[in-house]
Amino acid sequence: IYIIKLLDSEKTSDVLMELDDDYREKILKNLSAKEIAEEVQELDTDDATDIISELPEDRQKKVISKIEDQEHKADIKELLKYDDDSAGGLMAKELVKVNENWSVTRCVKEMRLQASEVTRVHSVYVVDNNNKLLGRLSLKDLLVSNPKSNIKSIYISKVDFASVNDSGEHVASIMQKYDLGAIPVVDDNHVLLGRITIDDIVDLIKEEAEKDYQLAAGITQDVDVDDSIYKLSWARLPWLFLGLLGGIGAAALMGGFEEILFNYPILFYFTPLIAAMAGNVGVQSSAIIVQGLANDDIKDSVNNRLFKETVLSVLNGIILAAILFVFIYYWDNNIDVALAISISLVAVIIVAGIVGTFIPLFLNKRGIDPAIATGPFITTSNDIFGILIYFMVAKTILQF
Repeated sequence: IYIIKLLDSEKTSDVLMELDDDYREKILKNLSAKEIAEEVQELDTDDATDIISELPEDRQKKVISKIEDQEHKADIKELLKYDDDSAGGLMAKELVKVNENWSVTRCVKEMRLQASEVTRVHSVYVVDNNNKLLGRLSLKDLLVSNPKSNIKSIYISKVDFASVNDSGEHVASIMQKYDLGAIPVVDDNHVLLGRITIDDIVDLIKEEAEKDYQLAAGITQDVDVDDSIYKLSWARLPWLFLGLLGGIGAAALMGGFEEILFNYPILFYFTPLIAAMAGNVGVQSSAIIVQGLANDDIKDSVNNRLFKETVLSVLNGIILAAILFVFIYYWDNNIDVALAISISLVAVIIVAGIVGTFIPLFLNKRGIDPAIATGPFITTSNDIFGILIYFMVAKTILQF
């Protein structure tokens, strides 16, 4: 804290943006409202808004009241109204824009003035007298045009944009699809409000990836390694509890096949293999579907996707079952047992593949994050399905 206070506002603001959220929170608690206001005045509006939004509501008002730059203050207050993960919450107000009626000469002068307030100029946007977005300006066209020409005659009308209420994920998909360094943000009337740069989107993608990874691993909250033991424990327990219930359910199922296990104890030895294969196949299938949904790559229908997964599961199941059949036959020299376990494996792989494919698609249709369909959820459900199918098929074949 002492070192931070020795630095000037510009350097301090840069340091604050580079710190982890937890460390930044500790530092902000030890700075006065006036000191924080001085720091955020040195930042772009999107970064300044991010810092202020981390403060308690009463401190937010105090800090905003201490900001001397009235335009900066108004921009921050506007950005605070939007959800953090929306286009409005991600955008910065700083940008370079020109009017369609300006001459090239005036345009260059205005661009120089505006560019001094913008950290990085990705694009120059063209607006009308009502500040409605019309297009973008190519710097090459600007340089080779007659100085007396109007911008109206040289600007490019085709421009990709985001609506202020679009989700961050939707904005990320547009920028990724068209390889954009920045994208303008407009309201419902197509009025230009701000821009989102690629570095903001990269941060969002990183955060979303971390959340999805934790969710897939069975962690229900956004946690860090430095969080308290209580918070870490509470984040992990729900899915561990589900795993416990799944294990109890699997054990109860096995108890119902006590007779077949007594007559063919070799079946017991291959129970972990069946459960593991069911879980692995389900996780593979669900992971591919979740990734496809995240990247908006899945274009075919649910039926087509399920058919493709079924064919794939049959192929993989036959190959793996053939290997397993040879192993069991040479180990136990009992063709019936080898056949029963091998057929069970094929059936389990098919069902696990279908379940792993269907559940993420179903959740996505219902507006639920399909990432929860990976990891413990799929593993536990497919363990139960796998063991049930395994013993039912084995019992049918061996007691026929």
